[in-house]
Amino acid sequence: MTTFYWYPKCSTCKKAIAWLDEHQIDYKLIDMIETPPTKEQLVSWMETNDYPIRRFFNTSGVRYREQHLKDIVNDFSKEEAATRLTADGMLIKRPILELGDKVLLGFKESEYEELLLK
Repeated sequence: MTTFYWYPKCSTCKKAIAWLDEHQIDYKLIDMIETPPTKEQLVSWMETNDYPIRRFFNTSGVRYREQHLKDIVNDFSKEEAATRLTADGMLIKRPILELGDKVLLGFKESEYEELLLK
């Protein structure tokens, strides 16, 4: 089952949902602000995917800038990063598409095609 974490006001999330619907992909929809991924999920994703820790953060978001995370995020352990992210869903890069142990951060049509339409 594909799980899709989104923020309902995010235009990129809406584009990703439109793509999923257009390609008739079944997914479970989770509001990542109301129900952010757990610390354990985030650590697991960081361990099983090739993304740098910074990529899990919404680096263009207001909260990221307010907390001056740009200067310290590269020094975070996976545990520290996951703790920060679960404390505030607005810090998390969105959308997140989870399929098994694979995770896609953000929405790039080519990545969705490669993972979901093989």
